[in-house]
Amino acid sequence: MEFDQEIHPTAIVHPKAKIAKNIKIGAYSVIGKSVEIGEGTEIGNHVNITGLTKIGKLNKIYHFSSIGEQPQDMKYKDQETFLEIGHRNTIREFCTLNTGTAEGNKKTIVGNDNWIMAYVHIAHDCVVKNNAILANGVSLAGHVEIDDYVVLGGLTGIHQFCKLGAHSITMGGTLLSQDVPPYVRAVSRGGNAFPNGINSEGLKRRGFSAQAIFDIKKGYKIIYMKDNSIDDAKKDLMKLKESSKEVELYLDFIERSKRGLIRSSG
Repeated sequence: MEFDQEIHPTAIVHPKAKIAKNIKIGAYSVIGKSVEIGEGTEIGNHVNITGLTKIGKLNKIYHFSSIGEQPQDMKYKDQETFLEIGHRNTIREFCTLNTGTAEGNKKTIVGNDNWIMAYVHIAHDCVVKNNAILANGVSLAGHVEIDDYVVLGGLTGIHQFCKLGAHSITMGGTLLSQDVPPYVRAVSRGGNAFPNGINSEGLKRRGFSAQAIFDIKKGYKIIYMKDNSIDDAKKDLMKLKESSKEVELYLDFIERSKRGLIRSSG
């Protein structure tokens, strides 16, 4: 839907902000001088957008969100750091997205087509790629990486520097202090998360074939159900990769993992 620029008279937009012509800005919102907002984006009421923040096209940011504020990092000393948001993202009420830090990537990144529900916090230097769903109250500490099509259940809390692989999913209330491989379902019961099968329903919805899902399950069993060391698992996954391209995501992720993979509860 196209519309002319519509800025509520109570909104405060710095004259140096770069604002596309066909956007909406709601009542009492404040847009800082170093902000860029792309075409077709809608800003709700009482939204504060500040810092070196670039927002792409066709995003919808709901009321009372804080976008581009300084990182919650005690080492931060007013360095030049950034927040970049791509296209077609939905950011619901009371979300907080901070810029990066000089010690990190200098940049927090949110990609395209993400659904970010109310009260989500995305801390400094995080990377949320594309088509992710972050349910109400999800909290990402600094430097967290969320790959494509990840689903985070409500109130999921993620320790700094953790990574979640593509198509993984967490149960509501999950607490993560280690990395979640692609396709894996993570759950918590009274403590840190452990693996609980694969996200088979999500894979079906995204058009994965029955054979692909079968191979992904085989890869999961190699990692979690054979008492393999990670090195042994990598060798077995390499063999499976010869007949299944989906398994390559497991291998690539294991190489990127720094905090180690979540492990079985027993």
